[in-house]
Amino acid sequence: MTNETAPERLEPTVLEKIVADCPGTLAVALRPTVRTTARAAAPGPHPALSEGLASPGGTVPELNADVELPLASVGKVLLLAEVAMSVEGGILDPSEPVRVEDDDYCGGSGLLLGLSARTWTVADLALMTAAVSDNTATNALLRTVGLDRVNAAAAALGLSRTRLLDRIREPRGPRHPPTFAVGTAGELATLMALVAGEAGWQVQMREWMLANTDHTLVPALVRHDPEGAWLASKTGTDAGIRAEAGLMGTRAYAVLAHGPAGEEDALTAAVRRVGLLLASAPLGGA
Repeated sequence: MTNETAPERLEPTVLEKIVADCPGTLAVALRPTVRTTARAAAPGPHPALSEGLASPGGTVPELNADVELPLASVGKVLLLAEVAMSVEGGILDPSEPVRVEDDDYCGGSGLLLGLSARTWTVADLALMTAAVSDNTATNALLRTVGLDRVNAAAAALGLSRTRLLDRIREPRGPRHPPTFAVGTAGELATLMALVAGEAGWQVQMREWMLANTDHTLVPALVRHDPEGAWLASKTGTDAGIRAEAGLMGTRAYAVLAHGPAGEEDALTAAVRRVGLLLASAPLGGA
């Protein structure tokens, strides 16, 4: 007999049911983490990405993992990766002061709009980008690094469809690119698996992502210590978008939901249900 009170198990039909109930597109990808000290500066896709990291034994189904979707602030992981690699490579000094220009200021998430200081270090801006998804910090950091450099770094890491299109804008007008960033759940989950490595830039990026204060999406239904080291993530929210990519223990994941504006509660519910399943998903030897 079926125990109706038992938690949902990660079966393909369960994920498909969640997808069917979602008012839009729900993309799910899960990877085992990669432990490597290889530097990302090597030419071409990183070996870990080339190996594919497919679901072991087919136990973890992926749905819509190759569908390109808007990412909202999840796209900031590309900026954080480039900054972390540049710091490790000596291209950027984490203590370098960056003045926040008038054009950097942006509404939405963050703290800098309410703080009086106008100059912060590169490391300060990266931490605020990761911890509270500060849009102003993101713009100042992105202006310092450059959009093209961020996308070149993403391409060097093997990401062919996950990229930044613009700076953060509130509001976004008809003359602007349609969204901040686009990408696929499969590429983001594989990037998160790579971030679990032990190279200097990987450790730094995890430290920034561990500071994320938003645990309202994928881990919301999972019992965990918000101050523990189990969860390193980056969320993204906008009209019709609820997205997250990160690490839960030995699991690297990305869950992207995109639907009509006004359906954000339903999108959030779908992402949370998937998060509960992914937290207990078998990962072979993981």
